[in-house]
Amino acid sequence: MSDTLERSTKIHLLKEQVVRRLCEVLDKSKSKGWRKLGEIVGNDRRFKVSSDDMEMCSLKVLEVEGSPSRMLLRLMGERGCSVGHLMDYLQTLGNSEALECVKPSALQILIQPQSVALLSGHNLRLTCHAVGKSPVQYQWFKGKEEVPNSCSPDLVISPVHQKDAGFYICRVNCGDVFEFSQWAQVDVLNVAMSYGQSYQSLDGRLKLVIQPQSKQLYTGETLQLECGAVGRPIPRYQWHRNGVPIPNATKRNLMIPHVMQDRYGRYRCEISGSAERMWTNEVNVLIDDVYAFGGGSSELFLNSVPEQLYATDKVALLIGNLSYQNHPQLKAPMVDVYDLTNLLRQLNFKVVSLLDLTESEMRNAVDEFLLLLHKGVYGLLYYAGHGYENYGNSFMVPVDAPNPYRSANCLCVQSILKLMQEKETGLNVFLLDMCRKRNIHDDSTQNVVLRVTANIVFGYATCQDAEAFELSSSGFTNGVFVKFLKKRLLDDEKITVVLDRVAEDMGQFDATKGKQALEIRSSLSERRALTDPIMPGDSADHGHSRQWAKAHELPETMCLNFDCGAQIKLGFAAEFSNVLVIYTHIIKKPEDMSFCQAHVTDFSQDLDVDPKEMNRETPEETGIYLLSSSLPQHCLYTRLSSLQKLREELVFTVCLQGTFTAMDDDPVHWTKSINIGKPLIARLDLHRAVRRNSCLQTCLMPHSPSHSPCHSPGPEHHHHLHYGSHQVQDYTRLCPQHPCLDIGESLQGATGGSFYDNLSQCHYEPNYNSAGGPLSKLSIPIEASDDITELQTVFINSLQLQQQ
Repeated sequence: MSDTLERSTKIHLLKEQVVRRLCEVLDKSKSKGWRKLGEIVGNDRRFKVSSDDMEMCSLKVLEVEGSPSRMLLRLMGERGCSVGHLMDYLQTLGNSEALECVKPSALQILIQPQSVALLSGHNLRLTCHAVGKSPVQYQWFKGKEEVPNSCSPDLVISPVHQKDAGFYICRVNCGDVFEFSQWAQVDVLNVAMSYGQSYQSLDGRLKLVIQPQSKQLYTGETLQLECGAVGRPIPRYQWHRNGVPIPNATKRNLMIPHVMQDRYGRYRCEISGSAERMWTNEVNVLIDDVYAFGGGSSELFLNSVPEQLYATDKVALLIGNLSYQNHPQLKAPMVDVYDLTNLLRQLNFKVVSLLDLTESEMRNAVDEFLLLLHKGVYGLLYYAGHGYENYGNSFMVPVDAPNPYRSANCLCVQSILKLMQEKETGLNVFLLDMCRKRNIHDDSTQNVVLRVTANIVFGYATCQDAEAFELSSSGFTNGVFVKFLKKRLLDDEKITVVLDRVAEDMGQFDATKGKQALEIRSSLSERRALTDPIMPGDSADHGHSRQWAKAHELPETMCLNFDCGAQIKLGFAAEFSNVLVIYTHIIKKPEDMSFCQAHVTDFSQDLDVDPKEMNRETPEETGIYLLSSSLPQHCLYTRLSSLQKLREELVFTVCLQGTFTAMDDDPVHWTKSINIGKPLIARLDLHRAVRRNSCLQTCLMPHSPSHSPCHSPGPEHHHHLHYGSHQVQDYTRLCPQHPCLDIGESLQGATGGSFYDNLSQCHYEPNYNSAGGPLSKLSIPIEASDDITELQTVFINSLQLQQQ
């Protein structure tokens, strides 16, 4: 079993001393060195080492301490090469000295314990897994003291308390050989949670749980500020004063003794994890001179501090449609939704991220999203996929939309905005990463009556009557909009300022310069930012908040014991709210068993799981590209998508297959049936029929089976906007009913043929209104009465493009 695990280890996980010794052997060998190894690997189509790659490796000899072999091994590792593959190549190479470098050692620690910060009362689990030539024993230590009854690979303390915080290490013995794991720090935070509040995070992601509080002190007193986050690995801290990092202030608790008046100002802390970053609220520190009368310095400072704006909650719905049934397939929405999910969670948004939804699933997802909105909530909707815009109304296209599609088959964004306004939300943000060409197959006009509210922000990936672009590449990359948006989203600025800066960044991107423009429409009158803190209001619906939390809970990790003596770890991770990853790992194997493997099978037909993509040795083989670095190694992985289609509880079978040395290698099978209920978004039953009060009812559609034809609003309800735009760009999200097209060699467009050969085709005919005249202005119906005409005009004028 240890040899099997060793061979499946990825090259980049080899110990540094092993890599260094191997590179020394390959670099010094002339006939059986790195060049010959590169030729052998180049003949294997799986890893595609080209002549250009080999030339890049050879240039390493020009660098100080440069190693061509190390560069070659790095390229092989990036392309998924395992130690087993490398050993086979070295065997073919005939370099026995190099082969000896990577042969399995008598004892090797494969899984190191990770530092973690968690809340008091939760369960602590540290894992150390090793393999050896003979059975392995474990002993955990806290500092120099043995932890009682801790002789297994997993150290579990349930529940954990603040006294359990400290440094832990595991000693692993295999006969006379032993090794120590790396140290793991455990930080335990004691946080009093309010009713309905939960700090449960998915996959160990960073979660801010303690915010600093403003202080008013006298000179000579001690300034103490505290913040805290939970996550794995343990978060790192850096305190800032007035936007400048404070030297040596890298702990959760900031303590400055004997403060003087020059220490007053605005303080906040930057918290970071392995690939995440977030900020605490900014707080004011006021310091009065103990000998001064009247507190004049504090009053002067307080008068200069702007009023802090709050959200009563933050909720985001992210939808990425890419696997269309009747239209061109897309790539970027999956990456875009994944990256925005991680960023918005850092801003303390409740996020649901969903891929590939049908029309009914999209409408039900919007309904669940609306249930979480109430007075003062910041609501954000991001959509990436096919789309179009008619008469100023934007339509999102579900994956099951027919060809051609009309408004009855799609979701109207403005109708969703109307429902959000009815909730008296504090901020409504729409980020639409889709084409905005006119749909010539849809001649309906919508009558969406919006309220006059100064809290609406639209960020369009492209301007009106234009396309959005998607990079054409063999890998997974962001669309242009999110490529630049994710660099700015965490900025502590008014949301319209953030989008302005994104527009400026995009405008400098040569690949799409002049082909696409970011368009921003806003009626936002206050300095509201996505970074604003949350202060729950009295109108919060704790019932729906708990329902939301349950829809994001992962099944508990299971330890399965089989009659043969084998022990299997069954783990779970969430790639999206409707995508579950299941992995199996052999924890214990009987000594007389020569081979042991566990796999999962017998899933519900609702999920349409491809057996060829189940139980793979690497996450990438089963389609897990974005979460792969966060998953444990040396497992078999299975990806279950479209959980929203699951109608019953998820029941499947774990099958253990093993061979014994005394049974002539005939395999023996054991099975266990596992029921994990309805995981993640499956609990919300998005597969159900559309509700009567769905967003379907808010946008009167002539083609809808639910409504009779409606008429365009009369002239007394029409107001017009003139458009401007940032000259920005995106990679194509593709336009409705248009085939895919390559722009140069890097972009995909929406009109067919080469972009440069078809520039004339991209100048579409002007749109026409129902009267047959040119549609040069946007019509936005607003609730009207005789006494608010002037207010309406102000509101419409405020919904303008933010130009530089």
